[in-house]
Amino acid sequence: MPHPAALILLWACLAVALQSLHATVLLLAGAPLLAAACLLSTARLLALLRRTRWIMLSLLFIYAYTTPGEAVWALLAQFGPTQEGLADGMLQLCRLVLMLAGLSIVLCLLSQQQLISGLYTLGYPLRYVGLSRERIAVRLALVLHYAESAMLDTAADWRGSIENLLAPAEIKQHGIELHTAPFTLRDGLLLVAGCALLGVSLL
Repeated sequence: MPHPAALILLWACLAVALQSLHATVLLLAGAPLLAAACLLSTARLLALLRRTRWIMLSLLFIYAYTTPGEAVWALLAQFGPTQEGLADGMLQLCRLVLMLAGLSIVLCLLSQQQLISGLYTLGYPLRYVGLSRERIAVRLALVLHYAESAMLDTAADWRGSIENLLAPAEIKQHGIELHTAPFTLRDGLLLVAGCALLGVSLL
């Protein structure tokens, strides 16, 4: 398994690279990525898509109705969506779906503890500006813990959900351990490959 920080950085490079790829290259490069996400973490990918469905729909409407071009329905003229807007909106949706596909793969390969460890490693430069990456890692771990607990809460009705949210929080002692691993030559090669992909896509 590569270093968690290397996987997170690779996903960040992928997210940036996707923004500059043209439609044809995006489809060719995104097909195997989407297939890998479906094979490794179908349930997680579907959950990410379901949670971002309203963002995707809003994004499509914004592009469709604000991009100048030829109207899809001539009767509506300027009050309807444009063909260019729909095309740009669908392209942005493809980029977002592929970003989520890459994220689902990362979340599938890394446990919550490994994810926090990777972010802790990436936060090393924060020490030079007076910030404590240990405190940030602990707070992130607590946020993820309580967020997961809230998502798993299956109250029968909305009244029960509100009562649970307003109830005083129980104070518990939590022990958080961070297991960090050194970077290896393989991790370095992965980062070089990711940076090369990013550089090629930006040309």
